[in-house]
Amino acid sequence: MNANTRFIITARLISDFGAFLNMVALATYVYLLSNSAMSVGIFLASRVGGGIFASLIGTRFYRRWSGRLPLIAFDLLRAGVLGLLLIVPVSQQALLLPVIAFALGLGNSMFAIGLNSQLPRLIDPSQLLKTNAWITSASSAAMVGGSLVSGLLVAGFGFETVFALNALTYLLAALMIVPLRFAPATVNAASERGEWSALKQGLRSAPVIAAMLAVTMADTLGSAAHNVGFPIISKLLSPDSASTTLGLMLAVWASGKLLGARIASRLKGSDNIHLERRFFFGVALMSCGFILMFQQHSLYGLLLFSLPAGLGDGFSEVGLMSRLQREPEHLRLPIFSFLTLLQMTGFGVGMLIAAPFYAWWTPGAVVMLFHGIPLGTLLTVKGLALRRGRVARSSPTPVP
Repeated sequence: MNANTRFIITARLISDFGAFLNMVALATYVYLLSNSAMSVGIFLASRVGGGIFASLIGTRFYRRWSGRLPLIAFDLLRAGVLGLLLIVPVSQQALLLPVIAFALGLGNSMFAIGLNSQLPRLIDPSQLLKTNAWITSASSAAMVGGSLVSGLLVAGFGFETVFALNALTYLLAALMIVPLRFAPATVNAASERGEWSALKQGLRSAPVIAAMLAVTMADTLGSAAHNVGFPIISKLLSPDSASTTLGLMLAVWASGKLLGARIASRLKGSDNIHLERRFFFGVALMSCGFILMFQQHSLYGLLLFSLPAGLGDGFSEVGLMSRLQREPEHLRLPIFSFLTLLQMTGFGVGMLIAAPFYAWWTPGAVVMLFHGIPLGTLLTVKGLALRRGRVARSSPTPVP
């Protein structure tokens, strides 16, 4: 593992820890400050809106400003907006919080787009798979740590201490970016013209990439449904200790994701076809795992099926990132920007659509419906692939 790899993994670990820390703390803070579920909804929508805006400007921005400086700038942006909560009076924060949420969503997504699309300029191609596995592992550990530690810190030291610590995590992440050394870019800003048209053409000529993006979009709807359902199933199974159940479930799921990422990096074969198969297998395993999780009537059953759900998530994330990073440099930025757009839109719309279903159906039925969407998309993709193969085999061989 070279110096670039160590700095990237450490920066991602610290950055994601900060993201999950403020995701929990800020949502709680908004509710306590306003005593309004609508305010929480506006806050979350603003955060998603920042991510969508980032996906729309990401390609143009990184064509003009690439390398480590933009990544440092977005860490400083996130630290700065959290610092506002330490200096602005509480009475004036209500109107400021949606702006902070938008800036955090923008910073998180722009950082992810910039790092994922430029990783091949930092890491030797032969090490991309292992590096992505370590990044996914670091993100999983950060999720568990940030989510669990946030509540303890708020209870023990108050919100201001959490916000100060959160700003510090982003400053530390920025310091980890400073030593990175990028290979020179081979695509300049002028080549941006017609880039989205080139992306469309690229997806037509590489139908498997289009299929992976379609499955990702469908999977995002399922993810929105189970995220809405997490606190609901936790309260149903253990009314007196719902937060403890939720924490255990997330810890087991993230542990499975970490394990899945490690296994994916050690499997033989790193060709494109292997990465594609790992992605599709991971999505299927994850969706089946979540469906079975939400059918359980005991804590032990819930935790048992949290593990394969996490395993599938680790497999799919490593496979997707590693495969997309193998595309030519002129396509990587628009692909990752488009991927972020799909994920943010799908997650935001999915939460709005899924939430009312929990008032009508059981959590198990809702998750089965929404995780049936990626499973159905996988079957459709497989059917189209088989049909394409039959057509290719039945076509007459040209006479030389």
